[in-house]
Amino acid sequence: MGFLHEGHGALIRQSAARCDATVVSIFVNPTQFGPGEDLATYPRDLERDQNLCLDAGATVLFLPDVSEIYPTAFQTHIEPGRMAENLCGAFRPGHFRGVATVVAKFFSIVQPDLAFFGQKDFQQTAVIRRMARDLNLPVDVVVVPTVRDADGLAMSSRNIYLDPETRTRALGLSQGLQAAKAAFEGGERSTECLLDVARTPMASLDSVQYLELVDAQTLEPLQGQVDRTVALCVAAYLGATRLIDNVLLTPPAGAL
Repeated sequence: MGFLHEGHGALIRQSAARCDATVVSIFVNPTQFGPGEDLATYPRDLERDQNLCLDAGATVLFLPDVSEIYPTAFQTHIEPGRMAENLCGAFRPGHFRGVATVVAKFFSIVQPDLAFFGQKDFQQTAVIRRMARDLNLPVDVVVVPTVRDADGLAMSSRNIYLDPETRTRALGLSQGLQAAKAAFEGGERSTECLLDVARTPMASLDSVQYLELVDAQTLEPLQGQVDRTVALCVAAYLGATRLIDNVLLTPPAGAL
């Protein structure tokens, strides 16, 4: 959606390495913002974005106007279903409806063979992959690992909202996830214990909207023991800034 960073650069470079042509869309999609969210103030810097895209290997920049994507009397939408109902979907009604609709339109316009998305938006990648399968869209969705700053904070366009003090406290997100991952790798399999481990560093955050362990394929909440690959997902606030992050936990092959 613009105000690109190195995480977006990683997506572009992977595409440039694997594909004959790389198309990058930059579009602040109004249908995925809810009332009171930051559509009007979402950071924008098109000249900077264009330079990053070209330096990373983009072939074409697709920069549509809102009227081009949503013409007068537009009324057709994609309803993504159950995978969009928990995690972010539980707190942002209609968000994934907007995401699925605009991505489906981009797939129709560009007709890509591969589409690259970042793991940081884990639920988004799952919803888009399910949509492509369910609608028989001829595109393979490639998920690229989250890119982080040196201190561990996941790169996000919304990090620009953080002042030095809140940015330091925001590290509780990645520190909590990494603490849970370390406990998991040490043999801990109890979902409650893993969540408790993650919560301790997250005390630095103003509020945690959700912290959940979900099946990595279905996004269904997991309770009891971790016996498959799961995603530990979190959304939290620092002041008015909402940040998300996640980490995958995969039992050793012999333990599955």
